[in-house]
Amino acid sequence: MGNSYAGQLKTTRFEEVLHNSIEASLRSNNLVPRPIFSQLYLEAEQQLSSLEAGSRADNEEEEEEEEEEGSESSSPPVSYQMKPPPEGCCTTDGFCQAGKDLRLVSISNEHIEVPSGFLLVGAKSPNLPDHLLVCAVDKRFLPDDNGRNALLGFSGNCVGCGKKGFCYFTEFSNHINLKLTTQPKKQKHLKYYLVRNAQGALTKGSVICWKGAELRGRQSSTSSCSGTLFQLPESSGLSGSAASEPVPAANPRAPAGTQQTAAAIDHIPSTAVFSSAVYNGKESSKQQLVKNNLSALTRPSVLGTLTNSGPPKKRHKGWSPESPSSTETWNLQLNPQAPNRIKNDGGSLSSLPHSALVGSASSPMVGSGEPVSVPDNLLKICKAKPVIFKGHGNFPYLCGNINDVIVSPLLYTCYRNSQSLSRAYEQYGASTIQPISEEMQLLLTVYYLVQLASDQVPLIEDLEQIFMRSWRESHLSEIRQYQQAIPQTFPQVPSQIAPVTSAQLPWLAGLAASSCNDSVHIIECSYSLAEGLSEMFKLLIEGKLIKTNYVVIICASRNRAIDSCIVITGKYQARVLSESMLTPSDYQKEVNYQLVTGKVETLGSFFSTLCPEGDIDLLLEKFYQENQGHISSSLSASVNKPTALNGTGMAACTSYEIERHQIRPFQLAVAQKLLSHICSIADSSTQNLDLGSFEKIDFLICVPPSEVTYRQTLFHLWHSGILLELGLEKEHLTKQRVEQYVMKLDAEAQIKFKAFLQNSMQNPHTLFVLIHDHAHWDLMSAMHSLYPQTELSTGLVDRLLNCREVKEAPNIVTLHVTSFPYALQTQHTHISPYNEIHWPSSYSNGVDLYHENKKYFGLSEFIESTLSGHSIPLLRYDSSFEAMVMALGKRFPRLHSAVIRTFVLIQHYSAAMMAVCGLSQMKNYTSVETLEITQNLINSSRQCPSGHGLMVVLRIPCTPLAAVAYERLYNVRERLALEDNFEIILGNPNSGITIGKHFVEQLKVWQKIEDVDWRPQTYLELEGLPCILIFSGMDPQGESLPRSLRYCDLRLINSSSLVRTTLEQELGLAAYFVSSEIHTEKAVVNDVLESDPEKLSSTDNEDEEIATEGSTSEKRSPMKRERSHSHDSASSSLSSKASSKTLRSSLLRDTAKSPHQIPSNNTEETTNNYERQKQKADKGAQTTVSKHLPPVTEQLDTKQNVKSAQISITSSSSSPFSCSSSPSVPAHNSFILQTSQCSTTKASKQPPIVFLPKLVYDIITSTDSSGLPKSSSLLPYHSVMWASSFRPLMSKMMTCTEQSLYYRQWTVPKPIHMDYNNRNEGRMDTFHPRRLLLSGPPQIGKTGAYLQFLSILSRMLIRLTEVDVYDEEEINNNIKEESDQYCHQPGDMWPDLETFKKVPFDYTIHDPKYEDASLICSKLQTINSEDKSVSRRQEDTYTRRQTTRMRLSKYAAYNTYHHCEQCHQYMGFNPRYQLYESTLHAFAFSYSMLGEEIQLHFIIPKSKEHHFVFSQPGRQLESMRLPLVTDKSEDYIKSPTFTPTTGRHEHGLFNLYHAMDGASHLHVLVVKEYEMAIYKKYWPNHIMLVLPSIFNSAGVGAAHFLIKELSYHNLELERNRQEELGIKPQDIWPFIVISDDSCVMWNAVEVDCSGDRKRDYTWTERNVSLKQILQHIEGTPNVTHYALIGMRKWSSKTNSAEIKEPFSFCHVHDFIMLNVDLTQNVQYNQNRFTCDDVDFNLRVHSAGLLICRFNHFSVMKKQIAVGGQRSFHIKSKVSDTPVSISPAQYICAPDSKHTFLAAPAQLLLEKYLQYHSHRFFPLSLKNYSHPVLSVDCYLNLGPQIAVCYVSSRPHSLNISSSGLTFSGLLLYLCDSFVVASFLKKFHFLKGATLCVICQDRNSLRQTVVRLELEDEWQFRLRDEFQTANAKEDRPLFFLTGRHI
Repeated sequence: MGNSYAGQLKTTRFEEVLHNSIEASLRSNNLVPRPIFSQLYLEAEQQLSSLEAGSRADNEEEEEEEEEEGSESSSPPVSYQMKPPPEGCCTTDGFCQAGKDLRLVSISNEHIEVPSGFLLVGAKSPNLPDHLLVCAVDKRFLPDDNGRNALLGFSGNCVGCGKKGFCYFTEFSNHINLKLTTQPKKQKHLKYYLVRNAQGALTKGSVICWKGAELRGRQSSTSSCSGTLFQLPESSGLSGSAASEPVPAANPRAPAGTQQTAAAIDHIPSTAVFSSAVYNGKESSKQQLVKNNLSALTRPSVLGTLTNSGPPKKRHKGWSPESPSSTETWNLQLNPQAPNRIKNDGGSLSSLPHSALVGSASSPMVGSGEPVSVPDNLLKICKAKPVIFKGHGNFPYLCGNINDVIVSPLLYTCYRNSQSLSRAYEQYGASTIQPISEEMQLLLTVYYLVQLASDQVPLIEDLEQIFMRSWRESHLSEIRQYQQAIPQTFPQVPSQIAPVTSAQLPWLAGLAASSCNDSVHIIECSYSLAEGLSEMFKLLIEGKLIKTNYVVIICASRNRAIDSCIVITGKYQARVLSESMLTPSDYQKEVNYQLVTGKVETLGSFFSTLCPEGDIDLLLEKFYQENQGHISSSLSASVNKPTALNGTGMAACTSYEIERHQIRPFQLAVAQKLLSHICSIADSSTQNLDLGSFEKIDFLICVPPSEVTYRQTLFHLWHSGILLELGLEKEHLTKQRVEQYVMKLDAEAQIKFKAFLQNSMQNPHTLFVLIHDHAHWDLMSAMHSLYPQTELSTGLVDRLLNCREVKEAPNIVTLHVTSFPYALQTQHTHISPYNEIHWPSSYSNGVDLYHENKKYFGLSEFIESTLSGHSIPLLRYDSSFEAMVMALGKRFPRLHSAVIRTFVLIQHYSAAMMAVCGLSQMKNYTSVETLEITQNLINSSRQCPSGHGLMVVLRIPCTPLAAVAYERLYNVRERLALEDNFEIILGNPNSGITIGKHFVEQLKVWQKIEDVDWRPQTYLELEGLPCILIFSGMDPQGESLPRSLRYCDLRLINSSSLVRTTLEQELGLAAYFVSSEIHTEKAVVNDVLESDPEKLSSTDNEDEEIATEGSTSEKRSPMKRERSHSHDSASSSLSSKASSKTLRSSLLRDTAKSPHQIPSNNTEETTNNYERQKQKADKGAQTTVSKHLPPVTEQLDTKQNVKSAQISITSSSSSPFSCSSSPSVPAHNSFILQTSQCSTTKASKQPPIVFLPKLVYDIITSTDSSGLPKSSSLLPYHSVMWASSFRPLMSKMMTCTEQSLYYRQWTVPKPIHMDYNNRNEGRMDTFHPRRLLLSGPPQIGKTGAYLQFLSILSRMLIRLTEVDVYDEEEINNNIKEESDQYCHQPGDMWPDLETFKKVPFDYTIHDPKYEDASLICSKLQTINSEDKSVSRRQEDTYTRRQTTRMRLSKYAAYNTYHHCEQCHQYMGFNPRYQLYESTLHAFAFSYSMLGEEIQLHFIIPKSKEHHFVFSQPGRQLESMRLPLVTDKSEDYIKSPTFTPTTGRHEHGLFNLYHAMDGASHLHVLVVKEYEMAIYKKYWPNHIMLVLPSIFNSAGVGAAHFLIKELSYHNLELERNRQEELGIKPQDIWPFIVISDDSCVMWNAVEVDCSGDRKRDYTWTERNVSLKQILQHIEGTPNVTHYALIGMRKWSSKTNSAEIKEPFSFCHVHDFIMLNVDLTQNVQYNQNRFTCDDVDFNLRVHSAGLLICRFNHFSVMKKQIAVGGQRSFHIKSKVSDTPVSISPAQYICAPDSKHTFLAAPAQLLLEKYLQYHSHRFFPLSLKNYSHPVLSVDCYLNLGPQIAVCYVSSRPHSLNISSSGLTFSGLLLYLCDSFVVASFLKKFHFLKGATLCVICQDRNSLRQTVVRLELEDEWQFRLRDEFQTANAKEDRPLFFLTGRHI
């Protein structure tokens, strides 16, 4: 470029640029400082800017020139540069430098001396391909047979000259003259073992198995070419935020490369920013401007843009100006080895340790090369064990004092993973997109470390995200290009940017670290990492790295890949990282060891030196002696007084309540979701769950082995009443019985579980629900238990719940319930994503979905409270505590931080208790937070008249430490005589709760418990008890805490194990329900706090404080919602922090205060404030201020500051909380006591306050760019790992389902996880079909939800085994024919034909479904004039009919929802037949009445073809086979069954398998053409008879008509076919069964006639199979003489009189056997929609045929609310809008402009006559003695009109009409049999009306003429009507007239 200095840094210039950049950053509004890279070089010459427009040709020439020069970054691979051999030595191939022959052929017979532990191997020389060179190599550096366990490095001897001790293969290869062109590698050149044969000669042996030799795939110099391409965004200007400043990159003298970098940095989208706010949760607390400025470097995640920043040589290509390119896309400079390398790297990913929890804590990594000695006393001198993270390349040996360092593979794994491109990106083509280069990785790591604050710890997740973002940004253009179908034109300006080379790397890293005030130190070494490590140890010992937290050691040379490692030397960081590598059990062991060996005593003695007045214990003892008498009496008075008050009923606290079991709307919704998932499993075609086969529910709840959780679950179970509801237990339930249903997963679990499995096998008709509560607790694989020496319970879940019996049992459903489902959502999970149920969110688009009276506070609400704009943060950390811990950590480096933290916190609590009790000098030895907690705890019980108090949870995971803490706090409490004031409870997961007798008595009084032996067994029962609960155990195990919980002190949780589940479950302890009514209720003005107005702590009275966005202390930019700075409770008294008190101000605040709350030291300021407050109050500001309304609170803040200042400077005068009388206690104290609100009540109205370790606080409260809490992007669980570092980031907008899918894609279980082996490559059946997962936030009510689920599941099962059947009494029994003289005996099984012929026909309809039908008159005397007025019903008749719930018997008919093993084959699930395999056959026959040929279609499944006859050549359907009358078979039903159906493809009862008791039968579904497909889908193995399309809108009459005609035609065909076989026509079986699609069960009456008298009998009715009934009827003597055979409709009200006569000659309905032979000439009316069976019965009787009803049989009809007649909807033809149309509008005058209806004319006619026939027959209304004469048909004229049916056919049987006068005449479509003379036989009343109905107006007139109607009837023009149909719909026409 013509500038020999380009790129060289001048220190003065650097300082100047840095200064200018800082100044610009401070002035700028932009939050992220501007980049300074572009300013860090000497000004280049002016001409550079003009060069940007240089021609392409110039660039090409320049490139060619450069290639000749062999530049670093883009030249082809250079051959390996060997050291020149020493002068005078031998250089002949095959000989060593000493001139000795090494070739195998030459020395195979010579004796070679091989030292112990060495082997002879053959090396290949590239110049002697046919020869092997003999070498002696230490076998430790060679692999075993599996290609593993070879130490890195080399140790060998020359067998020629005998020279020994070659430690480097490079050196050795030079000595033996290999003359290599590439970097020497033992893997490449040591090829074979050499062995001696039988003759003793040395020969070539087996190949050396260098398995994975290329695993690391290091490149030669080509690796310097591999890099990333960064595509500039389209706009080329700088971002607007920087526009006001001079643009450094636009400086014409700046190098062009730097311009591009600057532009690139400014254009990275916001997602690319990884400033400390994004990655570490808070802005760095360092104030050095240099540090701030450096975040400019860290801004882009595409640091590929900085790759050209190294010091260039003259005319270096990487620094050339941007050349405009005419091409639209660019290819990367490819690294030829990259694809291989990616493949190899991916292979062993799953076996590598990944999370911070895994990794060797003690054994160093295997190294290579010269060993590095770890100096003695390193820990003593440095006060910390340095943690060495192996990076790239080879790592040297460590020897010496290796116990004082820790080596971790974590970073190495991270680097490797980040170089394995995910499959997701393979679509873009491996050739186009390359992984991030090693140089880039290291540089990004340095940038990341530089921006960490001194109290922050590096996180691998952060680095992975940085790499991912950098890679994505650098490849954005390619990814976009590949994602778009048409490649878009790319901007012309940018071209390739050279990658970072290994030579530039140390320089760039040093540059980055130069501004961080030595926190990151770079060591560059030229030969190997060993020299760098040695230098680092030297610096450590010399104390030169005191300020340094991280040392980055880089060994980079031009000709080989980089080696690197990072050493954590910061005391705090090294401690946290080393402790994070301990497994939970190692952590416990370490702490235990330190406690047992007394190492902690040094800590105790140190504490005692802190107290100026000597040991705390001495102070306590002194205090105890001085105050013993006084304190005990005053305290007992204060404690006992409330109880006394309570006893007399004067001032007892009324707000105390323990919540009992109640179902909230949320829980009900979740239970219903669970139920619907169970139903969907049952409904799926997989047949995995047959709900229909279960009669009841049983269950077992598995809980972790925590006694409290176990008791808590029993408590919920007991109060839910579920056991009684499910019928599992009887009324008198005992606690022991309840225990059978809950199983603790401990050593005894297997016995209980075995009993459960046995029970499930013995009861196949019971559905067992196995509920695994707290399901994330133990997911250890039973095979790979990490701790085989530990208790049996490890891996127990896997052993029990995943056992083969559970997986295979068809009646066990497993429900996993957890708040943290992530570990059950891996790539190998057992649970289908469709079987996950997530707790619903309470709001959707701002609408409250479930009206809850409580608001849930969980993790997100806690985090939200920390944002500015919320008054009081619920999450806090304690800075003074953290500072003390950090200081002690440096002082005691050998002690585990858990020990130090615990001892410091115990010290703080002890000092706080002493301070509250009057030893005010102890305030200085505790923190403000601890003091506040203690103060509120001790005073809470004094404020409530009944002594209710607060609970403080002190979480100490390590059980031994918890015991120490308990003992210490217990002693301090005793010494301070506070034993009756509050309890200290040690909560150990393995034992129950132990509390003092005094407190047990208090709880019994509060909870009104009279049981003498009662003890609290759950934490929930401690409601209102003032106590410190020391909560131990490594993980919480599902224990719930009471509503009196006020403080959750999590300062001691293990903050080094940063796993999402661990963090969230610790915070889950504080999850809480707050009464939501609190937003609206008025605040109590005299509401005082938990303590008296004068405080010891520096916190303000929280009732007076509302910190909102308007406050002076926190003025915020309106543009950005920042995090409040007030969570650090620093001891600075003037800090503007919000009081670390409660959230009450956010929930309930009254700005008006009473005078009683003004502190006693009234400064002018507070008085003024009070005046202002008072004025506000006077203005009526007593209303509640919601947290959403920011009130003016400026003065409150000021007051807060002043007041905290006063309090913290207050002298240690006697405290108001001390028990001695104090002058500073205000006089109105007693008043406060009386009016104060119970602190427990207050606590229940606000969530608890949570104290966290600073490290955890930063992680929890920091969010990424999408607002997602950082904790969410951590590794989800310790036994899973990320499938790839190249995973997309999670987003805040993700729903639970999306999160689940994310984890399912991107996490894999480790070998120790129970799901590890659950994999079937490429198949989906790894999911268990009967396994569900319910997840919901902690403490939200999941237990209640799953108990409710059991309840509704049980109800549903009962409901599934029950149906609603019609249960109605027969109607019109009072007008039944009495015929004693003809009857059969009650016990007769069959009718006697001759006797039956004498029985008169009973015309009256008795079926209750025809209650609103017209009465049929038979004789004059039977008609009485009773008013048969029935309330008129419209279409909803079925809903008003009486039903009863019946349990399905084993002989029921089922709909499509029934699945069971027996009827699989029946339903078509037989493997022999392919599903839906059926054929369509046309079947035609002519029918003269229709005047055309009828074409029907049969759909016949392959399995049913044997019922039909097909023609042989063409397989045409010929007929349906019919049996013989004489056939007899037990397993065969002779009559084919036809079921007409419409609209009931799912609900129709077509599964007759069980009803027929498995007997062979022929069942045909008769369906309409348009419904054929849907019926075929649901019933693939049923025969379908498809009606012609002209019947698509027809009623049931058409189906009956076609069934009968087809059956008769088939009978004729069968007679002809079988006649050829010699069978008589009359021997063919003539019956068919026509059944409704709602017949569900059949019953038979058994009559016992063993009484003395002939007519005495008893009877019982029972459910029988349809097979039994049909076979009985088919066996009737002379059965072929009956035309119709039917049975009763079942009714529970059936009386003896009804079945006294076993057979009736009357109407039959619903289920009939029809003799198609006898009824050949009697047809169903194909036009009819209703009453067609009554019409047909009347025709059959008038034809002289017999109808027999078997009264001993009855059919039950199920109420089905869909389909059937209700599928016909009458609507307007004009508009689609559903308008209600009344039946009166169904007819109209001809030619009128009436709205036409889209409905069949016949339906309109029938409906009109049913509801409005009185318009045609006014005289007939309620005139039952004068019925309407209806000729040849029965039409329903409504219940208030009687009809008399007569047939016009010759020889027909009609009633005697003599003496009968009719009130009307109905002629409906009358045929030629009706003649004038026939009508003249009947007599009519004067004024009687006539109604003639015909197909058209013409035939209407013809009929009037033909029947000579005008002789007796008078007609008027206006008496003509038609149905309201359009002409094309062929309306029916009416003519009415009056009798003259």
